[in-house]
Amino acid sequence: MAFPHLQQPSFLLASLKADAINKPFAQRCQDLVKVIEDFPAKELHAIFPWLVESIFGSLDGVLVGWNLRCLQGRVNPVEYSIAMEFLDPSGPMMKLVYKLQAEDYNFDFPVSYLPGPVKASIQENVLPDSPLYHNKVQFPPTGGLGLNLALNPFEYYMFFFALSLISQKPMPTPLHVRTSDCAYFILVDRYLSWFLPTEGSVPPPFSSSPGGSSPSPAPRTPAMPFASYGLHTSLLKRHISHQTSVNADPASHEIWRSETLLQVFVEMWLHHYSLEMYQKMQSPHAKESFTPTEEHVLVVRLLLKHLHAFANSLKPDQASPSAHSHATSPLEEFKRAAVPRFVQQKLYVFLQHCFGHWPLDASFRAVLEMWLSYLQPWRYAPEKQAQGSDSQPRCVSEKWAPFIQENLLMYTKLFVSFLNRALRTDLVSPKNALMVFRVAKVFAQPNLTEMIQKGEQLFLEPELIIPHRQHRLFTVTSSFLSPWPPVVTDASFKVKSHVYSLEGQDCKYTPMFGPEVRNLVLRLAQLITQAKQTAKSISDQCVESPAGSSFLSWLGFGPTDPNSSYPANDLDEMGQDSVRKTDEYLEKALEYLRQIFRLSDAQLTQLTLALGNARDENGKQQLPDCIVGEEGLILTPLGRYQIINGLRRFEIEYQGDLELQPIRSYEITSLVRALFRLSSAINRRFAGQMAALCSRNDFLGSFCRYHLTEPALSNRHLLSPVGRRQAATPARAPRLSLRFLGSYRTLLLLLMAFFVASLFCIGPLPCSLLLVLGYLFYAVAMTLLTERGKLHQL
Repeated sequence: MAFPHLQQPSFLLASLKADAINKPFAQRCQDLVKVIEDFPAKELHAIFPWLVESIFGSLDGVLVGWNLRCLQGRVNPVEYSIAMEFLDPSGPMMKLVYKLQAEDYNFDFPVSYLPGPVKASIQENVLPDSPLYHNKVQFPPTGGLGLNLALNPFEYYMFFFALSLISQKPMPTPLHVRTSDCAYFILVDRYLSWFLPTEGSVPPPFSSSPGGSSPSPAPRTPAMPFASYGLHTSLLKRHISHQTSVNADPASHEIWRSETLLQVFVEMWLHHYSLEMYQKMQSPHAKESFTPTEEHVLVVRLLLKHLHAFANSLKPDQASPSAHSHATSPLEEFKRAAVPRFVQQKLYVFLQHCFGHWPLDASFRAVLEMWLSYLQPWRYAPEKQAQGSDSQPRCVSEKWAPFIQENLLMYTKLFVSFLNRALRTDLVSPKNALMVFRVAKVFAQPNLTEMIQKGEQLFLEPELIIPHRQHRLFTVTSSFLSPWPPVVTDASFKVKSHVYSLEGQDCKYTPMFGPEVRNLVLRLAQLITQAKQTAKSISDQCVESPAGSSFLSWLGFGPTDPNSSYPANDLDEMGQDSVRKTDEYLEKALEYLRQIFRLSDAQLTQLTLALGNARDENGKQQLPDCIVGEEGLILTPLGRYQIINGLRRFEIEYQGDLELQPIRSYEITSLVRALFRLSSAINRRFAGQMAALCSRNDFLGSFCRYHLTEPALSNRHLLSPVGRRQAATPARAPRLSLRFLGSYRTLLLLLMAFFVASLFCIGPLPCSLLLVLGYLFYAVAMTLLTERGKLHQL
């Protein structure tokens, strides 16, 4: 595509928009590469907002753009490779960003599309905590609509890129889309690896272009000095104003892109719930306007894993506390403070929301793995510890004690939240059992429990009113524009600062190893034991039942007692292998919980006996857990859990008129209703004659009673959870029932009989006569046996 260099930007934009409709994707990208190479920044400035929106979609989700969240290499290899090359950190699109960055251009970004807490803060004329928004808020002119942020090209590009994960709804595709194979997920990984390198420094712009590298273009406004990012800047409540630019160290320009990238990702993906909203979320009446998706959580997990690798790439001498006093590069300082100062608070509130509001299904596994990834920074450290076997996991080094203490709530309070979730899930499901096993295995790592206990002890130390402590607190909270705050060596003070900054000064802390949490663990251990036995019962039932039992039951040949089978769950679909996995997961989870909380074998044995897992004389389960009240049994919370998850049930039998019982799945609905109307008409017409025949004392009377009365009526009884009593149902008059003819079983037997008869050249009429004669012989025999049984009872 050739454009004369004297064309106006408006014409260039119009031409590109026309090509976007008329040309194929590959040709459009080739044209864009040539435009970026040939045109000056003054003309590219006009097309940049349109180009960014055409790639990532509109902020309101109406325009999809390139649909990067569904673009996969194995499905669309050509488009995938072209898009990844164009959007690569060293590709043409980023070259356009740097080209505009060098010319001091800025672009308006609507505040209305920012995450909820940020938008609310700006609209209330309070500057958000993150330096990302400083000196960028643009008030609308008189009569203007809405507030805007004035962003430099790099910020504008990253804002759109990050928000497309949330604002865009992926187009429906016939194939299952695996998040880790999509272009968006892989681009996030490339940007993180490029701008947050674990080895070396951030590559300068255009380093891959011929002719060598050019100096890094500075941000539009002087970068905020990195040391100025305080721990509690929200306490200052700074109002929007045109602040005086801080004269930053020129060396800080080396990492301004890294800082911007991390701040944008954290703000757009995690900052959807403020601390104030988190306090309201404790109320059951709180309503949230944002609900994360599983894809969103997977991308955040990728960010956390890379941040751990980035922070842990410091050399041992740089990671030590004494390194603060020596001259270090801005990148090293950034590595040291990236997680605690940018991520910790927002991630904690985000996780609290997910633990409290995510559906109780297997999709919670994504949230669980994100949480466990953050809890284990040692997994992403460059020095790899010796891998242990499953029976002997590797020990957690003491060097991670400061991280655990400064993230104590991530370990303790979220563990309690997980316990409360686990107590409400069906542990018979292998997917739910796996989640319990994963958490128990992580917390059972050698030395981790001891370090968590040490952190709790430090927090629960009595607070001494010492003047130097008060001064130190003031220094930490007021250091927004001060040099790097002095290192606080008091570990207890660090833990208290962490907890109070997230939960508030008046928080009520529940110790992870206290009696309250221990009781929750004992309840979970009880449910694990019960789930194991339930899974075994289901497995035994599957072994006893033939493969085609469900089909035969549908036809009416199998057992129809609803009390003889368990409700459907994952085990019904996955078979014996799933039962084995469930049992294995639960067995290991129980062992890990025993190690973590030092449960004795006697306690576990007592729990097993307390379950009341003995079977009654019919092999059925006992009643759900209940207590006896004035009006009968009352379900306990454990009993409600057992009923909801199908672990136990009350025995329920139909006690009404058999002719009026609900139509079964093995019956034809229309035929059953027609036969009922026909039999009702016959019963009304011949009621007197049938009563007279059944009252006779000879063989004919016995024959009629066998067909026209309900023989089991006198033996039926009403069931009650408290006791059993005989039914007071009045005797019904003799009547004819034709409902059996509406069963698939009966019709199938008749068809099979006619088919076999046809093989012997017997026509339908002779076959019908033979069937009638055969049934008469059968009825006579059953009548004689019934009468003989009655004589023996007398």
